[in-house]
Amino acid sequence: MFIVHVIVHVKPEMIEAFKNATVENAGNSVKEPGIGRFDVIQQQDDPTRFVLVEVYRTPDDPGEHKKTAHYQKWRDTVAGMMVEPRTSIKYANIFPDDHEWG
Repeated sequence: MFIVHVIVHVKPEMIEAFKNATVENAGNSVKEPGIGRFDVIQQQDDPTRFVLVEVYRTPDDPGEHKKTAHYQKWRDTVAGMMVEPRTSIKYANIFPDDHEWG
């Protein structure tokens, strides 16, 4: 598995619009064959901060995800909603291993 955490800081007045656009993107993303999981989480003590937890089956799948119409719509929709450019951190899973994911 290949895991990406996308860190996003949203303008306070754009929180609900960001959540709506991001939940729509996540709902479509989990239908992709290369995505095992796609979580949208919001920081409790600072609701302007979000992390998208994207779990891909292979390191090539994020590139395939970025080719989809729903990702491109999300990217363009939320571009002006952020305080600063989003960042990402890439991870490899240790447990469970790939065999446990099926």
